[in-house]
This record gives sequence, structure tokens and C-alpha cells, in this order.
Amino acid sequence: MQIEKKFLVEETGGYLDKSDYVFFADFTKVTVAETENLRKQLAEYGAEFHVVKNRILSRAAQEREIEIASELLSGPTAIVVGGTNPPGVAKVLEKFIKDTKKLEVKGGSLSKNPLSAAEITELSKLPTEEVLKAQLLGLLNQPATMLVRVVQAVPQSMLNVLQAKADKEGEA
Repeated sequence: MQIEKKFLVEETGGYLDKSDYVFFADFTKVTVAETENLRKQLAEYGAEFHVVKNRILSRAAQEREIEIASELLSGPTAIVVGGTNPPGVAKVLEKFIKDTKKLEVKGGSLSKNPLSAAEITELSKLPTEEVLKAQLLGLLNQPATMLVRVVQAVPQSMLNVLQAKADKEGEA
């Protein structure tokens, strides 16, 4: 392999090593200005957008045992990698596609498992990491809240019985 190609394979491999997911996109109609805008949006999630050659990407993925369907490596290909929030990155891509109608997600890989474009769309519909954490804390807090209510119910019931008895004696 030529030195230049080895360098490109190593560079692309470095991109793939940045996260446990990679999304593939066809960027044919996207302008330079729109690409820069997308890169800024992705940077908020620690993600990056890179244009790569299909053969170089294929070789780098093979070295890392990442499965890529052959149909994903046809035509111009860009990859989105980086960060720890794949649903957030998928949301950015879906919003960009909706706003510009230019980018097309081909598919991807998550934890070395292939994803279709439809699965990436579904991934974008998941709640954000912050929302999921809040929901989990709510679930963890719920049993403690129920326990406090039960513990309070016993003395409250006793007070209600005593109050009813006192009211009945007061009437007589």
C-alpha cells in the first residue's frame, strides 16, 4: 500500500475510534456553507463530519471489525462520528435533513452493529440523555416517596379515629 493511502486509512481509522457509532451520509447536494453549519451543530455534541473515500473507509472499518454493508459505500460518502450521545447526533442530522432537504443518511453502525437509515431516524426520536437521567431519578425516588406516604398514613389514621371519637363524645 502506498504511504499516502496508509496515512488516509490511519486518519479515517482515527475518526472511527472517536466513538462507538458511525453514521454514513450522502452529501452530494450540500454546499460548503451548509456543511460548516452542520459541523457547528454537531460540535455541540462532540461529533464531527468528515468526507471520506469509500475504499479507505472500508479498509479502516475492516481493521476495526466494523461491519459496513456494501450499499453504504456507493457514491459520495461522509461519516459522522464522535461524542457519547448518538441519539443527540441523530437528532441534529434529522433536523438538518428536514431543514435543507439535501443530506441523505445512508445507514450506520452502533457498537459495531449495522444500522439502517430508518433505525437512525428512530434513534433520533429517543429522549435526550438529560431527560432519561431525570426519568431514572424519578423512578428511583418513587419508592421512597411511597414509603413516606405509608409511614405517615398510620399515625394520620390513628388521629382521624381519635378525632372522630372526641367529636362523638363532645356531641353526647
